Amino acid sequence: MALFPPFNPPLKDWHGKTVWIVGASTGIGRATAAELHGLGARVVVSARKVQDLDGFVLAYPGSLALPLDATDALAVAAAAAQLLLQGPLDCVMYCAGHYQAMRADALDVPDMLRHVEVNYFGALYVMDAVLPAFIARGAGHLSLVGSVAGYQGLPNSLAYGPTKAALINLAETLYLDLRDKGIGVSIVNPGFVQTPLTAGNEFTMPALLTPAQAATAIVQGWSRGAFEIHFPKRFTLWMQAMRLLPYRAYFSLVSRATQ
Repeated sequence: MALFPPFNPPLKDWHGKTVWIVGASTGIGRATAAELHGLGARVVVSARKVQDLDGFVLAYPGSLALPLDATDALAVAAAAAQLLLQGPLDCVMYCAGHYQAMRADALDVPDMLRHVEVNYFGALYVMDAVLPAFIARGAGHLSLVGSVAGYQGLPNSLAYGPTKAALINLAETLYLDLRDKGIGVSIVNPGFVQTPLTAGNEFTMPALLTPAQAATAIVQGWSRGAFEIHFPKRFTLWMQAMRLLPYRAYFSLVSRATQ
């Protein structure tokens, strides 16, 4: 018996497995869908951008496009029901995201609420739609894409960071509730990844990864049965260490580093 057993049932063999990725039109979601398709999974891709989804299906035969606005609870429920009629879902990944850099001297409450709708409420709608089937079957894996921006407060992250902090807390609580029911839960906390969301950043992004590199890290994390999947380690381990600092030291360090 291993000294430290995996948090989740490891996901190693994807042949014959069905994976639903919400937020798969670009970036991390699309790259993860492509990698899983190459490993033999039946991949269902959802997003609002129909043209991008159709392009994915053309590039990866056997996959299925299911256009969806993740902020529409009824549409999410209908999409999940449609998929579950075709058979069980083995893994569901919520990767839909909205990001706009924001600071307190340029507060935009409507856009903050948009962050909440896409980044957090959408995850709740997907969770509500698939968990009953997971629980009834005693199997399945739910993976939420958070961010190291959810670890602690950061400049420019006034709208984005709190929604990712909420996802981290949600995943932790889900894990505690579901670990004895045979259901896996993981939280993916990337550092900086080259996606349409980060393209507008006007600062240098340290340890920047490609979406394909992020997808490989995610799939490897699932294969280990990890709970938190964070990458690249050369950046995220520093971010984790900073969570241990007292506030006086943390605020001073971050202020100097981001001036």
